[in-house]
Amino acid sequence: YSGNMTNLCIMCSCLPPELDLFGIILYSVLTFMAAVSMLIYIEECIYIYRKVPSNKKSVIIWVNGAAPVIGTMSCLGMWIPRATMFTDMTSACYFAIVVFKFLIMMLEEVGGDEVFLQRARKYKLRISTGPCCCCCPCLPHVAITRRSLFLLKLGSFQFALLKIIFTVLSIVLWTNGNFDLADLEITGAAIWINPFVGVLTIIALWPVAIMFMHLRTTLRTLKIIPKYAMYQLVLVLSQLQSAIINILAMNGTIACVPPYSSQARGYMMSQQLLILEMFIITLVTRLLYRREYDPLPEEDADDMENAKMVAVPVEA
Repeated sequence: YSGNMTNLCIMCSCLPPELDLFGIILYSVLTFMAAVSMLIYIEECIYIYRKVPSNKKSVIIWVNGAAPVIGTMSCLGMWIPRATMFTDMTSACYFAIVVFKFLIMMLEEVGGDEVFLQRARKYKLRISTGPCCCCCPCLPHVAITRRSLFLLKLGSFQFALLKIIFTVLSIVLWTNGNFDLADLEITGAAIWINPFVGVLTIIALWPVAIMFMHLRTTLRTLKIIPKYAMYQLVLVLSQLQSAIINILAMNGTIACVPPYSSQARGYMMSQQLLILEMFIITLVTRLLYRREYDPLPEEDADDMENAKMVAVPVEA
C-alpha cells in the first residue's frame, strides 16, 4: 500500500510545478475556457428555466451540462493532478446520467410517453443498430408497447445507477490500496471493474441509438440530428479519447518529461485537450438548445405515406 502511494506521489505532485511563460499562458487560457463554459451553462439554465415547458426543463439542463461539467472537472484535474482519478470519475458518472436523460429528452420532445405510444402504435422498432447489433440486420423488429418502452428506459437507467455504484466501490477500494488504474494484473480490481463498466456502457447506448433511429425524422425540425452528434462527440472525447491516451501513457509511448512521468503527462494532455474540446461543444450546444419550445404538430393517422416515424409498420 505504501509503495502504491509513494508511486502516486512521485507520478503527480499536488499542484503543477513552476511554469514557464508558455505554461502560464496555456494554463490561463484553458482555465478561462473552462470558466466561460460554466458561465454559458449557467446562463443557459436560466433561459431554460424561464422559457422551456416544465416537463422538459430537467432533462435539457442535464444534457446541456455534459460539456461544461466535463470541462470544469478537467480543469480541476489539470491544476490538481493528484485528483485526476476523482475528477475523471465525476465526469463519467455525470455522463452516465446524461445517457439516460438524452433518451428521456427525445421522448419529451415528442410529447411524453403517452403521446409517443399513441403516435408509434402502428410501427415497430428496428433494433439492429449500434453499438450492439449494427451487424445483425436479420434481427426481428419489436412492437412498440409499454413493455418495450420500459425495457429501453431500463437499459439506459441501469448504466446511470450502476456506474455510480461502481465508482463509489472503486474509491473505497482505492482508499484501501486495492484499486490502481495502472494495475493490469488478473488479481487487480481495475481489470475487472473497468471492462464490466464498458459492457454496461454499450448496453446503455443501444436503447438511445434505437430511439434516435426511430425519431430522427419526427424531431428533425428540432435539430435532433446535430444534438445527437454532439452527444456522441462528448462520449467519444470524454471516454474513448481519454482511454486511448491513458493506455499510450501506461505503455510508455508518451515520453516522460520531468517532473512528470509518462503516465502523469498522459493524464495532463488528456485534461488539457478535454477543456478545449468541451469549450467548443458548449458553444455549439448553446446554439442548438436555445430556441422556442413549441409542441410538435399533430400527425395525420391516416396518411401513411407522410408518416414521420422511422420504423417498420405493423402488419395488419
